[in-house]
Amino acid sequence: MVLHRVSGAIEHRTFRDISDYLHPGDLLVMNNTRVLPARLIGKKETGGKIEILFIPSWNGTGGEWEVLIRGSGKIKPGARIQFKENFCGEVKEVKDGKGKISFSGQSEVMDVLRQIGHIPLPPYIKREDEPLDRERYQTVVAERDGAIAAPTAGLHFTQSLLQSLRDQGVSITFITLHIGIGTFAPVKVTNIEDHQMETEWAELSEEAAREIMQTRVQGGKIIAVGTTTTRTLESFSNGNERVRSGKGTTSLFVYPSYRFRVIDGLITNFHLPKSTLIMLVSAFAGRELLMEAYQEAVEKKYRFYSYGDAMLIL
Repeated sequence: MVLHRVSGAIEHRTFRDISDYLHPGDLLVMNNTRVLPARLIGKKETGGKIEILFIPSWNGTGGEWEVLIRGSGKIKPGARIQFKENFCGEVKEVKDGKGKISFSGQSEVMDVLRQIGHIPLPPYIKREDEPLDRERYQTVVAERDGAIAAPTAGLHFTQSLLQSLRDQGVSITFITLHIGIGTFAPVKVTNIEDHQMETEWAELSEEAAREIMQTRVQGGKIIAVGTTTTRTLESFSNGNERVRSGKGTTSLFVYPSYRFRVIDGLITNFHLPKSTLIMLVSAFAGRELLMEAYQEAVEKKYRFYSYGDAMLIL
């Protein structure tokens, strides 16, 4: 689905037709984060099954890692969880399913994740993860470990499509935002300004910043692939349509009334109501046009969620 923000037009095209809307001198910006096998399953000393999900960001500081905890019964600080021989964790704090765990043993945490960790598939996929998911639940540009979910807009691209865009003069550059729980946490407050985004780690390299500014100077358009790419670009904006390189955490919450400083176009999937994702897209496209697009998506049986269809907003 293609939305023309100015004219309000809606077109239905296959994704490979994206090349009809991008032109020589335009810049496509993609998130190159890679999904970690961030789920570990272990047992309490009493034998109960416990599952933890690592939260990317500043994990590992002081030997403690932030995690989501799910399992049998109530778990308290001081509880020990055995994940494999010679590797166990101790719960340091826990509240409402979120906590901190320190690890002891002969193995490094990241090595253990790569050995026995599970890919955190979206909950609507009603099956256990399989070894193949370690590659299938990734974009073709994924190279930097750190996310607990794929940047779903990027899943629509193949290497051949990216090459065809390069052949027609479209440039491609990359940022990194390691997707955590902040991207998906629903808005539960009445006043959206009271919603607090969880922090996520992001980086915009000097090379990417330079390409973005060159594109801007030469009159090309900046097309963000996904809401996480958009939030990264806007987080590193200096205002006046300029960006700076840098890295660190971001908790930027984009909702209607936000003034975009960097992007001219957005490729994104169809998102759920009451999510920060749909609020960002509404801020960019305008609520009226977006609701019209969603109505058409429902009528024409477009797919929602991570493996669903996409829209290009210009």
